[in-house]
Order: sequence, then C-alpha cells, then structure tokens
Amino acid sequence: MAGRVLVTGGSGYIAGETIRQLLARGWTVHTTVRNLSREAELRPQLGGTPETLKFFAADLTSDAGWAEAMTGCTHLCHMASPFPANVPKDENELIVPAREGALRALRFAKAAGVERVVLTSSAAAIAYGHPPGKTQYDERDWTNPDAPGVQPYIKSKTIAERAARDWVAAEGGDMVFCTVNPVAVLGPVTSNDFAASVEVFEQLLSGKVPACPDVGFCLVDVRDTAALHVLALEAPADKVRGKRFIASSGPFYRVIDVARMLRERLGDQGRKVPTRAMPNWLVRIMALVMPSLRQLLGELGRTRAVSSAHAQAVLGWQPRPPEDTAVDCARSLIERGIVKL
Repeated sequence: MAGRVLVTGGSGYIAGETIRQLLARGWTVHTTVRNLSREAELRPQLGGTPETLKFFAADLTSDAGWAEAMTGCTHLCHMASPFPANVPKDENELIVPAREGALRALRFAKAAGVERVVLTSSAAAIAYGHPPGKTQYDERDWTNPDAPGVQPYIKSKTIAERAARDWVAAEGGDMVFCTVNPVAVLGPVTSNDFAASVEVFEQLLSGKVPACPDVGFCLVDVRDTAALHVLALEAPADKVRGKRFIASSGPFYRVIDVARMLRERLGDQGRKVPTRAMPNWLVRIMALVMPSLRQLLGELGRTRAVSSAHAQAVLGWQPRPPEDTAVDCARSLIERGIVKL
C-alpha cells in the first residue's frame, strides 16, 4: 500500500531514512521543517520529486503551518522532538515542546481526517525510574518520570507518549495509534546532522575520550528503525492499534565492549579508540566540569537490556546484527570526514 503521509521533523536522522524508504515504496510524503530554507539542503539527501516530497514550515510550539502540512494525508508519522546535547537548566525546555508538539500533531491529524498515527517515542519511556535490580525491559514497562535521578530528556519522552495515548483514548475516535520506541540509534550518516547517540562513536573514534566509562546501551540501526516505522504505517490496523514496538537489535553493550569491537573490526581506522576502563570516581570528577558527562552518573554500572521480541513477532521485523551497525556507523563518520584520523 502507499498513501500520503506526513513525516514531521524531516531534517532528523531517523526521519530522513524513513522518508527515503517511504518514497521507495511509492508513498507521497509531506514533511515539516522549522524553516523552509532547509529544503534546498535536504531534498538531495531525501530524494523524491516536488510532486512526491513536499516541504512545509511548522514548529512544535506553534499552530502555524500544521493544517497545510496535514492536508490530504491519510497517515502521520510524528518524529519531531527536542533532543539536547546537554542537560537543560529547566526540564520544561524539553518536556513542554515534546508533549505539546505531540498533542498539536494529533489534533491537526484528527481535523484532517488522518486514519493512522505512528509516534516515535523512545526506550527512554520504558527503561528508567525502576528499582536498581531490574535489568530486563519490554514494551509492557513504563519509565517512572517522578523517580529520583530521571533526566529531563527521559521525562520528556515518557510524558509525551503518555499524553498522546491519553488524548487518543479520549479524543481519537477511530484513529489507529501506535508508538515505535527505539534504543540508541546508530548506523550510516548521510550528513553532519545526526542523532546524539552517534556522537558517542565520533568521540570514541577520534580519541576524544581517554577511557571507557562503565555505562552501556542497546543499539539499533537507523535503517532498521525506519523500516519498523514503515511496517507500523502499513500493517493491518488490528496488529498495531494501541501497541508499542521497541526497536532494538540485540544485547546490552557496555562502552568498553563497543570500543573493543571497533578496534577489532576497523583495523588501523580504529587505532584511536580507547580500550581501557575509566574508574567511576574519575567520571564523577570529570562531570563537575563537563556537563555532557552528568547524564552518565546515574548509569554507572547499570544494565538496561530492552527486548524487541514483540516487534519481531507481531510485525515480522528483522534487525541486522548490531556489530554491522556499529562498523557501518564508524566507517561513514570516517568517510564523511566527520572523524579525522
């Protein structure tokens, strides 16, 4: 099937790959950007023609442009959400636009007669605020945003998904709604505008971090994440209505495991990747002067293994091996000159 779909946040890392896959499958795509000046830069990356890919100016915090962007669309893939490099001083800088943006997109979707909405949420809305002994998670788990130490970004994704689900239950009528909840998204980059999770690889490859802190993550390929969104848009309604689909390609990796993988698979290109462990006490001291490290403090020693068995069983989704994702991500950063060796 192929209809007309609005993909919000067209300049985003996952959104860009999703748009490319939808165009390849015959969809007509509308996409939003905050400023239409981005169109000239993005169109060569995304493909399509002026007839199959249309750009609209819209922002999460304003009604302007949303009705025009939604006109004629049968489907909505709401992917736009703020993702900061550092912890903001005020958590509402993230929470408010994430929540209000999701609700704004849903209201305009209903007004336009959109039949199906796929919301890009996150594993951040699943695997945090739980007791320390819990290490395994699936789509039935919900982050507790009120738990001590839960970071603003994690709160924003949890609150936005909860708000969206509450709105659909109360106001959505026959609208089919589901979410895709990715873990750390990696893979090839097509521009210098990529996910914050890719920055970890940039820092490892360039030798910016001298050793590996005792933290970790599950990972998923951007191409597989986009494919899961496409499946959620195209699958029969009864398979997706109300569901959450986790995008995760395998086990939980500690940073030192990923570093060793890169050194082994990349040869000379991985020579700057650190393979020593960073003591927790050093991470805590460095976080005093490096705001980006403060988000790691609550993760030291924690395991958050997030399973995608549900997405694989219900939608037939098959992610590629995480080792391939890691290497493809690293090589694309080197080839694009983002990492200087």
